[in-house]
Amino acid sequence: MRYRKLDANGDYSWGNQQGDFYRDQAEAVAQAVQTRLRLTLGEWFLDVTDGTPWNTEVLGKYTKDQYDTAIRDRILGTTGVTEIVSYSSTADTQARTLTVTVTINTQYGQATFTTTL
Repeated sequence: MRYRKLDANGDYSWGNQQGDFYRDQAEAVAQAVQTRLRLTLGEWFLDVTDGTPWNTEVLGKYTKDQYDTAIRDRILGTTGVTEIVSYSSTADTQARTLTVTVTINTQYGQATFTTTL
């Protein structure tokens, strides 16, 4: 798996030649998971069936019991993920954010990350 690294702003990194890509590393799969979580269902014009179901299963007053399942399913559907070792999420209704901390096993090893959505 070859995956272009993202910088701190979430943009592609350019200009480092060899340092611009993850190659067959667990970090590549972790970054793929994070970008997949940020893609909203219907957002990508080439495949409107792909994406996280934010509007129907995650956001809203009565979704607390189901959003973890939707996010976990999205993580497990990522190429290279073999299992979720640990998962936790924290919703901050005042800041309107959802923070997810995940440890995954991948075909290249284990990766842990925290992302705020």
